[in-house]
Amino acid sequence: MNIGILTGGGDCPGLNAVIRAVVRKAEKHYGMTVFGFHDGWRGILDERFEELTIERMRGTLPRGGTILGTTRDHPYMFEGGTDTVKNVCSKLDIDSVIVVGGEGTLSCALELQNDDVVNVIGVPKTIDNDIGSTEMTFGFSTAVDIATEAIDRLHTTAESHDRIMIAEVMGRHVGHIAAWAGMAGGATIVLIPEEKFNIDSVAESLTRRHNAGRYASIVVVAEGALPEEGTMELREPGVDQYGHQRLGGISNVIAEEIENRTGFETRVTVLGHVQRGGSPNPFDRVLGTRLGIAAIDAANDKNYGKMVALQNGDIMTVPLEEAVGSLKVVSPEFWDAAKNFFA
Repeated sequence: MNIGILTGGGDCPGLNAVIRAVVRKAEKHYGMTVFGFHDGWRGILDERFEELTIERMRGTLPRGGTILGTTRDHPYMFEGGTDTVKNVCSKLDIDSVIVVGGEGTLSCALELQNDDVVNVIGVPKTIDNDIGSTEMTFGFSTAVDIATEAIDRLHTTAESHDRIMIAEVMGRHVGHIAAWAGMAGGATIVLIPEEKFNIDSVAESLTRRHNAGRYASIVVVAEGALPEEGTMELREPGVDQYGHQRLGGISNVIAEEIENRTGFETRVTVLGHVQRGGSPNPFDRVLGTRLGIAAIDAANDKNYGKMVALQNGDIMTVPLEEAVGSLKVVSPEFWDAAKNFFA
């Protein structure tokens, strides 16, 4: 049996752990051949691939990014794209393709499965942790580690200068990284997309804290955080070639508004792509490995149109349509607990 694998969407720590696990069990246990397609679906469309072996994957477990490369391109963007996918997979005698990606990549995989183009098995990947039907996605834990370390460092410089420090983290539509890192790092205020904020209330909270003798404050902002209507003007973000808004930089606007309202010196640190670069932490290496093993098991069992997922500590398979039906937001229970520690 021949199997394909590709990584799509944004990179994140742990991708190589997934690929390595797929290849190791495919070769050692099932006697399968694994073809790795370069740069996501572009690798199939352009017939750019390599045969992956255990030897090829040596030393990749601690590496960040993906050895296969990644793009956001997909077959439905190009005329005849789905026919090309079908023909290339037929030529290589590929039974199914393991698709490692986020909501957009997995939605495309589901569409290809439903259109009878190619059999797919999904592996959830995003540092935002916003894919449904799985408790956690690999890459998220590493991103929280990085953000928390940054917040820890910002505390000391904030205290040295009696400043307000704003840390902007990733989180386009959900605030998991902001909420977790804010709680772990002892932030004063956390702003997430799920809860629109009032800048006057933020400024008042910081002023009360300052008047009580606590002169340094940390504000964690998810890049997709939004103000309440009519409370603060934001520039309309541009969009990229895939129709995604180019977010990032809201913290600079918030910093200016806070300074104007409080008179306190405010500085901004935008973590950006630092959060998804570099080596995966041990949790993400293990989770990626477990998901990769489950994915190749599903391929062997011809359990197509499914996604492997972490549920109650176990790795399960769930229907892809359930996983990509809606974004997983920060739960009200978690947010209620976190707010006990925020001003």
